[in-house]
This record gives sequence, C-alpha cells and structure tokens, in this order.
Amino acid sequence: MASSSPTQRTHVPIPPEPGGGGRSLTQDANEPPVPIHIVTEPLQLPADFLNPSPEKKLVIGFDCEGVDLCRHGKLCIMQIAFPNAIYLVDVIQGGEVLMKACKPALESAYITKVIHDCKRDSEALYFQFGIRLHNVVDTQIAFSLIEEQEGRRRPLDDYISFVSLLADPRYCGISYEEKEEVRVLMRQDPKFWTYRPMTELMIRAAADDVRFLLYLYHKMMGKLNQRSLWHLAVRGSLYCRCLCCMNDTDFANWPTVPPLPDNLKIGDQCPEEEILSVLDVPPGKMGRVIGRKGASILAIKEACNAEILIGGAKGPPDKIFVIGPVKEVRKAEAILRGRMIDY
Repeated sequence: MASSSPTQRTHVPIPPEPGGGGRSLTQDANEPPVPIHIVTEPLQLPADFLNPSPEKKLVIGFDCEGVDLCRHGKLCIMQIAFPNAIYLVDVIQGGEVLMKACKPALESAYITKVIHDCKRDSEALYFQFGIRLHNVVDTQIAFSLIEEQEGRRRPLDDYISFVSLLADPRYCGISYEEKEEVRVLMRQDPKFWTYRPMTELMIRAAADDVRFLLYLYHKMMGKLNQRSLWHLAVRGSLYCRCLCCMNDTDFANWPTVPPLPDNLKIGDQCPEEEILSVLDVPPGKMGRVIGRKGASILAIKEACNAEILIGGAKGPPDKIFVIGPVKEVRKAEAILRGRMIDY
C-alpha cells in the first residue's frame, strides 16, 4: 500500500454523539480509529484496488458525494472502505487522471462494490467519466429481498433509506443523526462538497457513509438464500445501467447480466429471467403515466410485480425504466403504452 504525505492522509477521531437511543456512529472505545486517507493521486490507493486480479478478489464499501449527483451534476468525492482503512478519493483535486486510474476497479468483476442505492452514483460515473459501474451489492435491494424471503413485503413505493437501515436493530442498531445535519447544510449550500480543503465535518460525514457497509454486507449475505443472492446480483447489474441506457441497444456496451445458476434451474420453482426495458414517453404524456400523486405508477407496479423508475427532475425526463421478470416487464410495457395514448 502506497504511503501518503501528511497533507493527504488524515486520522479523524470521531467523538461520541450525546444522548439518543441506540449506539452512535462511532467505533468502540477500545478500538483504534480507522485511518482515513484523502486521495488526490492514484498511487495513494492500494495496489490491489488499482490492479484488479482474480487472485486477489476484494470487497469494498463504496459511495459518491457531489452536487446534484446525476449525469448533469458534479461528482466531488468517492468513498472507498476497506476493513482497515477508508479512502476519500478527491475527484475535484485528482480530476480525470485519478478517475481514469480508478476505472478498472469500478468496472471489475473481481472487486465487489457494496453500496446503498447505486442508481444515481452509477449514472454520474458513466456520464461524467465513462465508467460502467459493475459487480455491486446494493444494500437497498438486499434489504427488500430479505424482507420478501422472510414473508414481509414493504409497500412498492417504499425504499429503505441508509439511515433507517443502519438504525434497524437486526443489522446495526446505530443512530446516524449527523446525516440529516449534513443534508440540511447541503440544502442551504448546494456546493457543500466542492470546498477545499475539506473540513473535518466533510471528512467525517463522507467516511461515515461507508464505515459500516462491509459490516452490513456480511450481515446480509448470511441471511440471503441462493435464489435471493442471484436476484441481488441481477438487480444490482440492472440498477447500475438503468439510468445510463437511453435505449435497448445501449445494453450491449455493458457487462452481461449474471446468468441463472444451474442449481436454481429445478422444476416449477425456476426463477424467470429478469430484464431492463427502456420506454420513450411522448412530450406531454408523462403526467398521464404517473397519475395524481403517483397513483398510476403505483397501480401498474401492483398489477405487474415490476420495478418502474422515472428520471424525474434530475432526468432523463422522457424515459421510463422497467425492471423485473420478462413476463411482468412485457405486461408493464403494454399498460404504460396504453396510458400514453390520447383519447
């Protein structure tokens, strides 16, 4: 592992949070602080990360911060968590050279990226740096699969937040109140993540977003059965590309979706292949598709058992992305096209 100069490497002690229920987002008192490295040059990153290899497969926590993070926003920081250190990749200072060095790892099948809600992060990486994020374990997807597996189903339009996942006693039971404080600061000043040098609050907040991802990964992987593990891999792959593919021909530029394992190709219980479909919405018809307060989209989800995503204010504004089993996606396509027809 390459060393860093004093201006690029920092150990940030995380003080205990006062009061509140549950544990705070800190390490145990007897544990040494996990070092936090600020990275502005490629050689400050671990060699195993920069040079992915089947002989040295890695699992890392991963997240991105920026201004209005999407294709049109500005990616400012990438956080990478290893078991023994956290690396804050300073995209503003390191620029294209640093991101080009990170590209093989982010696209590698040998490095598993554990992330919570990969869609917008993947979109920003793709449109700003040409990086096709690959081999992710999305903890938001994993949570939903565990709930389904154990007979509990959340409402179709209800996705667990990272704060709520950390607070769940079945996983971490940790209070993350500072996350909301940072969100307030970002609303007051959208350029929060652009300022340099980074403040202690910025460093702490960025590190805390990945600090427990590896713990969550091991906790969740132990709960998922073989069928759910396959769904997790497939949906992670489709979620990474969904906001990046503007039509069906774009899929060829992305890694192949994980195939169905042989041990699941048994009898009537064999899972159906899952796909992503991209639909164009004619001008002025998105309101008809969404319905009042999203009622139409929710009704289609309930009828089709498919995930339906819309670019919304961040874009793309004229696309609908449908993810799910082939038959359910085709059914959703038919209903959606029907909603777009003028009467």
